[in-house]
Amino acid sequence: MTKNLVILGSTGSIGRQTLDVCDGLPVKIAALTAGSSVERMAEQCRKYRPKLAVMATEQAAAALQEKISDLPIHVLWGMDGLIAAATMEEADTVITAVVGMIGLRPTLAAIEQGKRIGLANKETLVCAGELVMAAAKRYGAEIIPVDSEHSAIFQCLMGCRDRGEVKRLILTCSGGPFFGMTREQAAQVTKGDALRHPNWKMGEKITIDCATLMNKGLEIIEAMRLYGLKAEQVTAVIHRQSIVHSLVEFCDGAMLAQLGVPDMRIPIQLALTYPRRLPNPAAGLDLLTCGPLTFDAPDLEVFPCLRLAMEAAKAGGTACPVLNAANEAAVALFLREEIGFYDIPARVSRALEAVPFVAQPTLEEILAADAAARRAAL
Repeated sequence: MTKNLVILGSTGSIGRQTLDVCDGLPVKIAALTAGSSVERMAEQCRKYRPKLAVMATEQAAAALQEKISDLPIHVLWGMDGLIAAATMEEADTVITAVVGMIGLRPTLAAIEQGKRIGLANKETLVCAGELVMAAAKRYGAEIIPVDSEHSAIFQCLMGCRDRGEVKRLILTCSGGPFFGMTREQAAQVTKGDALRHPNWKMGEKITIDCATLMNKGLEIIEAMRLYGLKAEQVTAVIHRQSIVHSLVEFCDGAMLAQLGVPDMRIPIQLALTYPRRLPNPAAGLDLLTCGPLTFDAPDLEVFPCLRLAMEAAKAGGTACPVLNAANEAAVALFLREEIGFYDIPARVSRALEAVPFVAQPTLEEILAADAAARRAAL
């Protein structure tokens, strides 16, 4: 069980919920990192008194230092600061809740120190999953997923001694705010429409990914890497209620599913307390009032981002980091209202065609493909 914790991305949705969980656990906060939210970071520093606080830029770090100058907290900035936080000697667990490829290098650095990784940064496995999982095996680092779907799979596999018994993983998907729309209807949606997720409250980028179903595509790639399965063994179904968080089908036809209310504090806490389960601040699930549970197939015509991700999963190599990077760039444009909803998959498709494919990339080739994909998407 976690005793000393580092949270990469403490001011975001996952980071704040992690701190909420920690309020009920005997866990000490060793370091916190954030992007540009100086006020919120200052509040967190005063409450949790970490040894180290890290901001994305030198200017943000200077502003934070001024606000907490009366506290014995060391302030750093940038990638060097993230890596310093991820590799703190006293920390045994690192929650990686930063968004985007920025999480890759500090996660790898923490793995090389043999720390437990509570993984909420899906780009780490999407873009460099084979390298990350090989490093975890080499250095004896635990990787416990924080995403609700991957945590559900993790829980369903707790008693599985032979992964060869697994037939397939079935990730559930709410369908986002545009479930049931035609392509013509979805073409007219706005940023405001896309940010109204029916079940979860999350950051803007991941909420847009849920609207395009790219998030589910990225999770398919992540699950492949995390559990060492082929693309054909990981699929997704639409489950509007977000009660069944994912399922595992075994070779004998049996299925195991993990159910619970849609509250990220449940998978977050398990990543901290595993293999123990402790009381959680989230509400329990009432089967008598949660209503019927339904399942539907995703529409790949209306949601081409999911199709593109499934194709990248089969291709492997640099197709996955190109997909991810181009999507990040396109979503940023959509959030600035510079492009439309279907311009996102169009730009991702263009990047996949434009960036040369490498079947077994090194870390340097992955980072180069990421940069090239962003240029192609823009």
